[in-house]
Amino acid sequence: MSTTAVSTSAGFRLPKWTAPAGVAALFVVAYLVFRGTGTLPHDKEAPPFLAVTELREWIDDHRNDNPLFLYFLNYIRLFVGGLYDLFQTVLYALGWPGITGVMGALAWLAGGWRTGTLALAGVSSFGVLGLWESSVDTLALVAVAVLLSLAIGIPLGVWAGLSGRARRAITPVLDVMQIMPTLAYLAPLALFFHIGAPAGAIATMIYSIPPAIRITALAISQVSPTAVEASASLGATRRQTLFKVHLPLARPTMALAVNQTIMMALSMVVIANLISAPGLGGDIIRGLSRAQVGIMLPAGVAIVIMAVVLDRTLTAPRGSAAAWRSGGSEATRGGEGGGIRGDRAASRGEAVNTAHRKSPAKVERGDLVAAGVLVVAGLALIPVLPRTWPENLTVNFVAEVNDAVHWAETNWYAVTTFIKDLTSHALLNPLESLLTSAPWWLVALAVLTVAWRVSGVRPALTALGCLLAIALLGTWEHTMQTMTTVAVAVLVTLLIGLLLGVAAARSPRYSAVQRPILDAAQTMPAFVYLLPALALFGTTRFTAIFASIIYAVPPVVRLVEDGIKAVPATVVEAATAAGSTPGQLLWKVQLPMARRAILLAANQGIVMTLAMVVVGGLVGAGALGYDVVVGFSQRTDFGLGLIAGIATVLLGVMLDRITQGADRRPSPRKRKFT
Repeated sequence: MSTTAVSTSAGFRLPKWTAPAGVAALFVVAYLVFRGTGTLPHDKEAPPFLAVTELREWIDDHRNDNPLFLYFLNYIRLFVGGLYDLFQTVLYALGWPGITGVMGALAWLAGGWRTGTLALAGVSSFGVLGLWESSVDTLALVAVAVLLSLAIGIPLGVWAGLSGRARRAITPVLDVMQIMPTLAYLAPLALFFHIGAPAGAIATMIYSIPPAIRITALAISQVSPTAVEASASLGATRRQTLFKVHLPLARPTMALAVNQTIMMALSMVVIANLISAPGLGGDIIRGLSRAQVGIMLPAGVAIVIMAVVLDRTLTAPRGSAAAWRSGGSEATRGGEGGGIRGDRAASRGEAVNTAHRKSPAKVERGDLVAAGVLVVAGLALIPVLPRTWPENLTVNFVAEVNDAVHWAETNWYAVTTFIKDLTSHALLNPLESLLTSAPWWLVALAVLTVAWRVSGVRPALTALGCLLAIALLGTWEHTMQTMTTVAVAVLVTLLIGLLLGVAAARSPRYSAVQRPILDAAQTMPAFVYLLPALALFGTTRFTAIFASIIYAVPPVVRLVEDGIKAVPATVVEAATAAGSTPGQLLWKVQLPMARRAILLAANQGIVMTLAMVVVGGLVGAGALGYDVVVGFSQRTDFGLGLIAGIATVLLGVMLDRITQGADRRPSPRKRKFT
């Protein structure tokens, strides 16, 4: 009888979508009733803005007598400056023959003749483009920033990967470092560390260290529990388990952390030039100020080539990632398989890793000879050839590039105008009108409801707190406008990233073709995209969205690809043996099991898009990005710029907590049927 009652009641159960639809209907009714009331218009003279500007004036007046500057900040600046001077002195002493020979030899040893030839051609291209001295300065700046980032980031990432408490403590700091618009913290850095190479290196380090920590923590946390338990059962200490199990098995993904740190550092060197950091950024800023893509493009190409050479050298077959991939990934996949089969796979992967540790990939004798010849030849030519690249061996194509941009502007105007207008009228304008005309309390309640439903109580309260802080800071209207731009850009970025990431994970050949394109897109400075976008789309929000998508897609693609490739091979084999089609395998197995990596990709897409908000403010995006630009360029509006940067961080934290909370939220309990 009870069974009949349950089944009868179950027969009248409402569909799952009824409750969300009812809540959405209530919000629509509330919006229609209270539309235009309870809004918070922007006030340029708000008290928080004025208070921060007065604080800056006080710091300027007490810089030379404050112990914080005399005994702490000045020593940090001197240490970083000395490290940069050391790298720069060594590179200039080698000259172009020495740098070319040494870089070619290192790449040859790491990856054979192909990688060595790539390095020789890449380093030589700096001189051919007429940017040798700027490239050397950039290389020294990036070397300092990456060295400091990895020296600090990898230990912190390992700690966060092993300790959930440490991860929760570090994550908010990383969010602030990565989401804070670059121009917003360039001004305080210039205030504390003056201008020049030390301030530029510190700014680059702040921008590039979060990926090193996040990806290292992810790599450590994904190590097979079976391998860790086996190590502990054999009597290994925590230190031995760390160095013999965690780090070897996490090494393939940690190589991605090194790669991403270099990419982020190279993308930051341009903006660092705004506080007089040396290098290729000066050429790009000069081209932007003159509205000439022809001046910007060679410097951008030089940065991309530098990134590709460093990336291929560090991740070559004899380098850190590939030499460990087979054993490490197999142990990880096998350990996650569970049961006896998983234990056997983990043990087999452990044995393979042990073999790798005992006998790493050998360097052929011919490669040793070739590398030695390159080093000897490069060093021997230092006193013979000039240390700077000869002027008669450079190529100048500034005029040709400017002509091509003008042609595109003239002939593609109708198409670009249609795309811009369609996006503005169909997405941007309606969404912005909705967010700016709705009462602030209704928007906050909607965010609280969505966050609670998607991620749980704690992320929902965090999101609500961020919105309330934005309202108190006096930046509500501009934050809603920025949120519109970010929402559209992230939506398009995730769609493109998922498509390209899945394609790369399922096709090694396509992945090999796509990889250098991603390197170029990610390392090409954001400023380089602005002028072509500006010429094609004009000074509108769509220009900023276009640049944001190109800038944010590469890390999303990489993380999606890595997440799908990390799905245990045993699970894929079982699904295939059960008769799953490729589509079913993707939607029912690979994407659900790669959920954590996909959510991290969404998180990084949001962060990267917000990082472009300020750059978009230079080309008509308005809102918080424009406020930050104004605050950086005008002393009297310093408070406006810094508060706008803080509001951008709060917006990013709100979106970030929702995506991260969705990953941590436990799956709903299974229903019991009688």
